[in-house]
Amino acid sequence: MKLLLTSAGIRNASIHDALLELLRKPIADSHALCIPTAGYGHPRGTAGGAWRFLAGKEPRTPMCELGWKSLGVLELTALPSIDKERWEPWVRQADVLLVNGGDAVYLSHWMRQSALVDLLQSLPEMVWVGLSAGSMVMTPRVGEDFVETKPSITGDDIALGVVDFSIFPHLDHPDLPENSMAAAEKWAAGLGCPAYAIDDQTAIKVVDGTVEVVSEGYWKFFGR
Repeated sequence: MKLLLTSAGIRNASIHDALLELLRKPIADSHALCIPTAGYGHPRGTAGGAWRFLAGKEPRTPMCELGWKSLGVLELTALPSIDKERWEPWVRQADVLLVNGGDAVYLSHWMRQSALVDLLQSLPEMVWVGLSAGSMVMTPRVGEDFVETKPSITGDDIALGVVDFSIFPHLDHPDLPENSMAAAEKWAAGLGCPAYAIDDQTAIKVVDGTVEVVSEGYWKFFGR
């Protein structure tokens, strides 16, 4: 599995180019599955928000509106009630998973409950594009500040641990005054693992354990 972990989707040419490098073919020739699950776990998540993500009506966080050859929906909360033999081929036939933001711990829970996380480990060419919580879910911990529903569905801030660093998204976002650099430094100090604070013009690309920051904005790395 190859990862493109964004704060706000494919926001600029550099992140777009990184996506093409991971896909190894044009977007117009690529099949995508969209995962809206994290949005349902967020206190401010709405049915309308899920629709806008899936319909490509979120120009501030472009994901589904990029011109994919096909788009499908993979709702993780439904998968435990469906035979794996039905839905696993949908995933295997996709080139990329587009994963919406929301509550990363909620998303982590359903990644495990659905067994999707186990399947992905066997798909080295699959591209995972995360948006905010869709990126944070791949980290060891999200930090207490990003547990959106308290208490969380799991009772802690543990995510999937696919990568060995955590992510503080939306750094210095004008609508999120709590996402300041000072807040990011305090957040990182309590994690016990390396971390990145990234703004909405930044993404982190991970291939075979190699980490590369792709940015037209600003970011900061915090050591262990």
